Amino acid sequence: MRISVSSDMDKTVARALVDELRERGHEVTTHGALLPGDDPAWAVCSETAARDVAEGRADQAVVCCWTGTGASIAANKVPGVRAALCADAYTAGGARRWNDANVLALSLRLTSEPLLKEILDAWFEGEPSQKESTVANVARVRRADAARATG
Repeated sequence: MRISVSSDMDKTVARALVDELRERGHEVTTHGALLPGDDPAWAVCSETAARDVAEGRADQAVVCCWTGTGASIAANKVPGVRAALCADAYTAGGARRWNDANVLALSLRLTSEPLLKEILDAWFEGEPSQKESTVANVARVRRADAARATG
């Protein structure tokens, strides 16, 4: 899977994230503080990673900042992106299952390396639910994106 990763800071957990994704066999593209010379501002690098997903250069993305909130907000401004801020494995699995999230947002402050692995396990094991109400809700979000994009 092609995964775009951004971080506004070059922290141990951000580097561990890139290493872990590569160890799992994913093709990783980095942005922000993880790419020398790139703009590390969370609003910029998170949007860039999210655009990789929306424009088909990546299948999914992981965006990181100190709390994860800013990265999540910036990513969610990109039409077609459903970013979920996840501080635990249950939320990550639920975000994939019930929201068909395609961008994972993480807090550099709260995410330890063991927790990171648990979150990634749940994220990648999660499959979008085919339950009628779940599909309908995701469709509503897609329509809202389309309406916003055509403005």
